[in-house]
Amino acid sequence: MMDRMVVMIPALNPDERLIGLVKELTEKKFSHIVVIDDRSEDCCQPVFQELRRCGVVVAVHERNLGKGAALKTGMRTAIERFGEGNSYLTADADGQHLPEDIRAVGDALGEHPDSLVLGVRDFHSPDVPWKSRYGNRITSFFFGLTNGMMCPDTQTGLRGIPARLEKLALSEEGERYEYEMNFLMDAAGAVPFVYVPIRTVYEDGNQGSHFRPVADSLLVYGRLLRYIAGSLAGAAVDYPLFYLFTVLLPFPQIQKVFMASVFARIGSGIVNYLLTRYWIFHSRRSIGGEVARYGLLFVVQMAASAGLVSLLSLLLWPVAAKLVVDTFLFFVSFIIQKNWVFRKEEVR
Repeated sequence: MMDRMVVMIPALNPDERLIGLVKELTEKKFSHIVVIDDRSEDCCQPVFQELRRCGVVVAVHERNLGKGAALKTGMRTAIERFGEGNSYLTADADGQHLPEDIRAVGDALGEHPDSLVLGVRDFHSPDVPWKSRYGNRITSFFFGLTNGMMCPDTQTGLRGIPARLEKLALSEEGERYEYEMNFLMDAAGAVPFVYVPIRTVYEDGNQGSHFRPVADSLLVYGRLLRYIAGSLAGAAVDYPLFYLFTVLLPFPQIQKVFMASVFARIGSGIVNYLLTRYWIFHSRRSIGGEVARYGLLFVVQMAASAGLVSLLSLLLWPVAAKLVVDTFLFFVSFIIQKNWVFRKEEVR
């Protein structure tokens, strides 16, 4: 297994710690190591020269492209050098990941070759910077809501990627930090997750991190934010139609609310499908089968919404009842659309 396992380390302006890490990994029998120079400064080039002398494959970006692009470059380089069908370990170059922890994740991947292995940090440690602690809590919370499963460390850079996810990793959208979250979300439900406890190491309060708190956070949450925006666009069609039909339809209360929900859903469903396919999930699957799956989900969700809103409207104002029900269905629908309707071919 180790002879088909590639360690990939994206690096931007690394120091001698990276040389020490690579030498220790070599001692731990990792024979395939790819370091990606994401357009580091000239003063850092001696580090890469020493890595080459150690037998490490160094891939170079002519300009800074971001961590996601670096990981894809590392994987393409590994395929060129070692062939397809590798498993991969991703690690950071800033000293945050210890050699023994990288080896532990590698061993777990060897034992679970069809699983995604994540090195999980202990965020209760007082040494963890507050932005890392609360940032991870927020992303883990939203990951759980939108994927139907919990992940204790969504932002870990120490990951063991099985060979079956090689195509997904190469085709995943995103070039910077959002790439890792997108990959994690698409792998969820496709393969089991295995969690390996690792040491939490932050040098100087993690000052060496290249993560931009505002800009990169928006990228990390990009897919969910687009989904929310798409849902709001659908709601902008749905709620006015729903209110209009509750006023105009000449039926008793329950029947009127039910029919209003159905007609409003039809209008918003068309808008939502187009936004979801082309803007949120960037689907490349056959539109025929996709429309059929979306149509089935649409009918089931419409019936569930209409039925639940009709019942809840006996206790609440109809518009308030619809808001409660649709908030719940919002997260359920996202999980089903991601894992079934718009599921990527690369994770089948």
